[in-house]
Amino acid sequence: MASYCTTVTRLRLALGTGARRFHVAAVLSARAGVAMSRFEPGSSIGYGKMHENIDIVRRRLGRPLTLSEKIVYGHLDDPAGQEIDRGRTYLRLRPDRVAMQDATAQMAMLQFISSGLPKVAVPSTIHCDHLIEAQIGGAQDLQRAKEVNQEVYNFLATSAAKYGVGFWKPGSGIIHQIILENYAYPGVMLIGTDSHTPNGGGLGGICIGVGGADAVDVMAGIPWELKCPKVIGVRLTGTLSGWTSPKDVILKVAGILTVKGGTGAIVEYHGPGVDSISCTGMATICNMGAEIGATTSVFPYNHRMKTYLQKTGRQEIASAADEFRDDLVPDEGCEYDQVVEINLSELKPHINGPFTPDLAHPVSEIGAVAKKSGWPLEVKVGLIGSCTNSSYEDMGRAASLAKQALDKGLKCKAQFTVTPGSEQIRATIERDGYAKILSDVGGVVLANACGPCIGQWDRRDVKKGEKNTIVTSFNRNFTARNDANPATHAFVTSPEIVTALALAGTLSFNPETDYLTAPSGEKFKLEPPTGDELPSRDFDPGQDTYQHPPAESASVQVDVSPSSTRLQLLEPFDKWNGRDLEDMRVLIKVKGKCTTDHISAAGPWLKFRGHLDNISNNLLIGAVNMENDAVNKVKNQLTGEYGGVPDVARFYKANGVNWVVVGDENYGEGSSREHAALEPRHLGGRAIIVKSFARIHETNLKKQGLLPLTFSNPDDYDRIRPDDTISITGLKSFAPGKPLTAVIKHCDGSQESISLSHTFNETQIEWFKAGSALNRMKELQ
Repeated sequence: MASYCTTVTRLRLALGTGARRFHVAAVLSARAGVAMSRFEPGSSIGYGKMHENIDIVRRRLGRPLTLSEKIVYGHLDDPAGQEIDRGRTYLRLRPDRVAMQDATAQMAMLQFISSGLPKVAVPSTIHCDHLIEAQIGGAQDLQRAKEVNQEVYNFLATSAAKYGVGFWKPGSGIIHQIILENYAYPGVMLIGTDSHTPNGGGLGGICIGVGGADAVDVMAGIPWELKCPKVIGVRLTGTLSGWTSPKDVILKVAGILTVKGGTGAIVEYHGPGVDSISCTGMATICNMGAEIGATTSVFPYNHRMKTYLQKTGRQEIASAADEFRDDLVPDEGCEYDQVVEINLSELKPHINGPFTPDLAHPVSEIGAVAKKSGWPLEVKVGLIGSCTNSSYEDMGRAASLAKQALDKGLKCKAQFTVTPGSEQIRATIERDGYAKILSDVGGVVLANACGPCIGQWDRRDVKKGEKNTIVTSFNRNFTARNDANPATHAFVTSPEIVTALALAGTLSFNPETDYLTAPSGEKFKLEPPTGDELPSRDFDPGQDTYQHPPAESASVQVDVSPSSTRLQLLEPFDKWNGRDLEDMRVLIKVKGKCTTDHISAAGPWLKFRGHLDNISNNLLIGAVNMENDAVNKVKNQLTGEYGGVPDVARFYKANGVNWVVVGDENYGEGSSREHAALEPRHLGGRAIIVKSFARIHETNLKKQGLLPLTFSNPDDYDRIRPDDTISITGLKSFAPGKPLTAVIKHCDGSQESISLSHTFNETQIEWFKAGSALNRMKELQ
């Protein structure tokens, strides 16, 4: 086995040189992420160092390790002294790099600026993919976005240059596709300010979605905390074939585990069926693992990953991974906390939804279920692409179906949109003819960006409130997520099924058995989709869209205008005053599902992601009020009048009244957006009390000095009334594992006490006392 020094040198070569034949300087810069004289990805850990850490931990634990454990424990700050207990202890880790998308990077960079540090301590990149609205077509939409978002793009570009961060310009592509093409590699630990960062698990990395405050910790060189994850094993047997795709694996898993079944765990795929899935297909599966609440998902290193690394100009990494292959696969005899078995040979195409990504149906049954449930059968729009399904293989398989229809003179009955995952994918499918086929069949090729997947869609074919059905190859289908219309029934499936349903125009079409009718009257059946895993002629890079930070940045100015409506420098939150929290009002008692989309909506609100006060006007406007089943209508307990949630919160704050939110199960599932934690803190919130939390949101709340608490007895949710006041006692002796008490005072003069659990450790309690994790960081400087 190679020495540590030899391996790090090889990784430096692999990640710091342009093995591709194009844009050598740009690729070299892109791979480094920050000035080459300061960092090269992989040099902070490297396979040699990871191997040493794994050996230390394996000797300590005395048992075989899962792949997840190898990579996570291989990045421990103190492998010899770290307490390790899956599901209980907090690990202190040293991730290799940080990635931020433009909507979350604004707040992350504002927080980093507030820290007072001169440069980032690990390789970091910003990716402009969230602020481009789908309206007309790729080129026009991109130009419009550059004009509308000029102030934000300028802030991100200059702050990136100032603090040593790589900057991928608008039009470069979706963050997760760019990471897969450039930064992910087997064994890497990467954190990203987007919940679908786990996409990189398709290339054998532990890639985890976090909030911006977590990213700031890592960029500041502080060990990053993660609760030691449990490991769910998904054993794959058999072989994918026909209409069944990698997307169907995760759609099936989502149906089994539900939207919270993976919470606190890494999902680790293994077994003989793995080798029948392409590298980008594995990325699809890992990407949508966010929809089951998993910390992340990962596949073991295999020949599919090696081929992808070679095809994307990273032969040296593939060679190094080959040398350390034993560290990039699970140990024989390792134990999982839970095991799910899926036979790929028996798996059928699936379609999940509406309104939640875990409502799974075989495609063959969805028509009958829709009729019974009263869901609209007509497919209004089919949308393919997104960070989940925009690979060369995805586009090729969709194009193979479109070509069959065109050969019969048939075009899509539904509207059809195509979103390439990156500039490289766009250029390559254009060169190889896929883009033309998809356009000819009726498709509109959108910009290389998130677009409709995150609500950046200027949809005009239906009115708000009009009941309709869309099918997408996206990952999420929460109410109103894609088009701001709560009556839109969104279904998630594979790109090939989306294409087939767009051609047929109805949910009741089963492409495995049903026939289409050509304009000539001829009945024909679609042959199963086919497509090359990777382009035979290598990738076409397209336009150069990367900005490397200058070696000398003292002269770079980062300007934030005091009068800006889109950017706002941050003021520190107040510290804990040392007393219990007395007589807080219930701002809203939330009924049912409450995702981060409900807490801090995206879509048109994305333009305010850098201005905390302005974006706080969307606080909980999508949540259902238990008192009246209304949205954005709560009673102001001081005036007796009803108003919008953010308006009432602002009124309480102006009158010196603290407040709490009461919620249901898996509160805060979905996107990693930390604005869902910043906004309640900014508007005077002190605690969020729920039955259970989604992982990222719970951490985000802690980072901002809020108290995320859970009912020790979930039935106590029913004890709280909208007009109650709540006091939280026991804060003077706040300690890990020690419950707090809520004293509930009812309007009739009665009161009762209930127990509230929490997951704070000692470090996190210091965040609370300091007012936020950022405040605590400053205290320690």
